[in-house]
Amino acid sequence: MLHLKLLQKNPDANIVVAPSDHIITKEDAFIEAINKGLTFTAQNDCLLTLGITPSRPDTGYGYIQFVDEKHNEINKIFKVKTFTEKPNLEMARFFLQSGEFVWNAGIFLWNLKSILKALKEHLPEMYHLFEEGNSIYNSKGEDAFIKTAYSQCTNISIDFGVMEKAKNVFVMSADFGWSDLGTYGSLYEHITHDANKNAVVGKNVMLYDTKNCIVNMPHDKLVVLQGLSDYIVVEAENILLVCRKQDEQQIRQFVNDVKSAKGEKFV
Repeated sequence: MLHLKLLQKNPDANIVVAPSDHIITKEDAFIEAINKGLTFTAQNDCLLTLGITPSRPDTGYGYIQFVDEKHNEINKIFKVKTFTEKPNLEMARFFLQSGEFVWNAGIFLWNLKSILKALKEHLPEMYHLFEEGNSIYNSKGEDAFIKTAYSQCTNISIDFGVMEKAKNVFVMSADFGWSDLGTYGSLYEHITHDANKNAVVGKNVMLYDTKNCIVNMPHDKLVVLQGLSDYIVVEAENILLVCRKQDEQQIRQFVNDVKSAKGEKFV
């Protein structure tokens, strides 16, 4: 466990945990948000997550409900009330309208003492498993120990294991051009649109009376589409997907159905 390894290096460490596959278009705003967050976590026993003001009722993201209790209004840091993972469309629309929810960016900030205390309280078996390596971390035997320990620990995310259980969780609302590119809806926002708001990847795509669509086709394939609105049309490795943008969360079900009906050949 990285935090126990760091404990030996710097017990007062202040840490940022961030995914590697997200896009951030406003780097200066991101750095400013991180610095504000680190200042907050350095001064408080807390677990902080970054939240993004939602621009649409996206069902592919997790949502965080916050309590506006003026805790740190200048930096837009508020106490977390609830986490909701990938709501249905009706609920996502309610979240958007209420103004009490932000998207969960999956970017966490905390000081070392706070996160270790939380791990020990909420994931004690995992904590003690990795605690056994305290005499091994930062030595030649570290890799072998970690490999063995990981094979024995529970497969659970930090969100479910700690963040949704802890009482000292805060969220800082920020805007730094974030997207995790995990949905076609998020991808749509970062691809150049034509005059009819279609996002097209492919050199030989011809569109007629088609708008607000996402089209991703091989460059060597000629594709003609007519009369579509708000659809996803994607081909990859000779598999063609056509579905409504609002139903993109069903793609996982499509994949499972394909596995059941056709085996692993097409997945």
